Amino acid sequence: MNFGGSFGRSFCGPNRLGLALLLLVSFGLSGCAGFGTSSKMPGGSVPGISSFGASPATINSGTSTTLSWSTSGATTIAITPGTFTSSLASGSTSVSPTATTTYTLTATNSTGSSTKTVTVTVNAAGSKPTISSFSANPTSINSGSSSSLSWATSGATTIAITPGSFTSTSASGSTSVSPTATATYTLTATNSVGSSTKTVTVTVNATSSKPTISSFSASPTGITSGSSSSLSWSTSGAATIAITPGTFTSALASGSTNVSPTATTTYTLTATNATGSSTATAKVTVTSGGSGGALAITTITCPAGTQGSAYAGCTISATGGTPPYTFSVSTDANFPPLPEGMSLNASTGAVSSALIGGQGTYGPEFVVKDSASHTATQQITFSISGNNTFLASIFPATSIFHHRVDAATTGLPVDSSPAAAIYSGYLSATVRPFFGNDGPFPNGIPAIQVPASQPDVSVSTTVYQSYFTSGPIPAYAPVEGTSNSTGDRHVLVYVQAGGSSKPALYEMWQGIYENGPWTDSSNALWPDVSGNALTEQGNGTSDAAGLPVAPLLANADEVIGTGTPSAPNGAVQHPVRFTLNHMLNYWVWPATETAGVGSCSSGGSTIPTMSLISQSSPPTSCTMTGPAGEIYRLKASVATPTCAATSPQAAILITGFRNYGIILADNGMSGGLIGTPDARWNDTDLSCISALTLADFEPVNVSSLMVSNDSGATSH
Repeated sequence: MNFGGSFGRSFCGPNRLGLALLLLVSFGLSGCAGFGTSSKMPGGSVPGISSFGASPATINSGTSTTLSWSTSGATTIAITPGTFTSSLASGSTSVSPTATTTYTLTATNSTGSSTKTVTVTVNAAGSKPTISSFSANPTSINSGSSSSLSWATSGATTIAITPGSFTSTSASGSTSVSPTATATYTLTATNSVGSSTKTVTVTVNATSSKPTISSFSASPTGITSGSSSSLSWSTSGAATIAITPGTFTSALASGSTNVSPTATTTYTLTATNATGSSTATAKVTVTSGGSGGALAITTITCPAGTQGSAYAGCTISATGGTPPYTFSVSTDANFPPLPEGMSLNASTGAVSSALIGGQGTYGPEFVVKDSASHTATQQITFSISGNNTFLASIFPATSIFHHRVDAATTGLPVDSSPAAAIYSGYLSATVRPFFGNDGPFPNGIPAIQVPASQPDVSVSTTVYQSYFTSGPIPAYAPVEGTSNSTGDRHVLVYVQAGGSSKPALYEMWQGIYENGPWTDSSNALWPDVSGNALTEQGNGTSDAAGLPVAPLLANADEVIGTGTPSAPNGAVQHPVRFTLNHMLNYWVWPATETAGVGSCSSGGSTIPTMSLISQSSPPTSCTMTGPAGEIYRLKASVATPTCAATSPQAAILITGFRNYGIILADNGMSGGLIGTPDARWNDTDLSCISALTLADFEPVNVSSLMVSNDSGATSH
């Protein structure tokens, strides 16, 4: 998942502006040139130096300037400091001093030599970003309404708006906020030099106007006696809502409730606050059923299921219209398909499965069509529990993917490398679970286990690297976001050991099932996950860091343990993968590749980007931070959020952050924590994780554990 932009870089070649520079220096525009001197031997003429200049004469640290010369009568020229020499009478070369430097040109022949100097001034830092504007529209809103915050900046690599966790790399843009009380928002524009801020206040009028009802509707609008209809509403500015006839009340701004009237009924929604009330109506028509009545799907719920098991079954029923009926699942992109492995009988409406592949919460929309071509729809939720205990067995217990990193137990130090820390512009981002049950699509990256006997099918890779052209990828393998997604669509399949076969891990990015074979945009294979072999250095996988995805996902099985979703007793014993808006353009062990920005230097020389850097012999400076594969642990000094006392799932995950950390795996939303979809996750409970920010974590130096770059094995 990627929400970032890009950082600019510029380079100058040795002879890029040679002719233009010669013309400039001829008119005295070379900048900082010193006076020439000569050393003459008897019997001839020393060389002449007509010009020696630098363009530009003043640069920022980390950039280049071009030194140009024009001489006559010289057999060689040399420029110091440095080792540059040439036999050209005129020319140019590029230099990148890290501090203000005076360069000397020495032109030599058999008679003697002449010299001339030029000074290049180096500014240690550039300029902080500029904020041209930061405004709110409108600046005053009613409680429950929104305002648009707009900004325009220059020179910033990232912007952040607080309170809240909004970040962006766009120089200008806007975002919507809905404060519940008057709030002053601060825009912080940051680059490698520093930060600039600007504020704007949004005034909230708590009770200045009556509530607004955006919508109030019934679905379906016509039912047969004994069936149900769903009343849905959307409001703003209301303290309470009530629906009559009946006694239903709610404090939710939007939601739905089911009603089963025995006769045609007009329902009234009343939205109320301290200022007054607003009303809207919705009518539900009730017929006795049979031919000529309103066509409707009467089924509104279906049983839950468990991944890897058969489904108990559910029958979608309809009344009204003119039978016979034909049932289908909507292909509208706003709704998911059925959970992978489940199917719908078009004639009977029966939903069944011999083996459920999907996991999480799915909300497909069912469509019934009668013989007169009338249609009716109904959205029904399927809650599927995951079956992911196998994730804990991927790679041996000696793997870095299962090694504790807390200082108290391991003594592992903080990684003080200039590359290691999370980029300062991202530190205010909250840690957010990118998994749970916020429907109607399953939320997270799913994974499935298959037996060693699972048949291979063909796999075609269309964009990046391919480790396999066939694999045991069943038709029921779950896809991230389902087959209706246009996103990353990870497909993760763990193959059990059997006979002479080792346990293996197959991973695909942007996997698409093609009614038998699969296609993907890239894939990766670990043919023996009972060993510690990593992907080869520089080789990609299905994420940007070259890491395996499956064993680094937070999953409900490890959190729940032998307990229940509301009283879990498990433990997270591996680092959990997370994302940043931009990673650094280098990686550290156990990663094997990167896709990032920025560069690092060592001893004054730039380290080639997209390469491995060492934690034990780190770079001396970097223009960006946060390398792929870096593990960050929750600081011992950071208190466990108070909400964890009533959020047991989050409490177990937070303990895992202390003991095993989080590992930087890909570009995406800063602070995005990745896990599996699972109907057993409690979204309210998980929201406690967002009480932490990335500033609460510190990088860990794990170099003392490394046996080799190509192995995930630890030395102790």
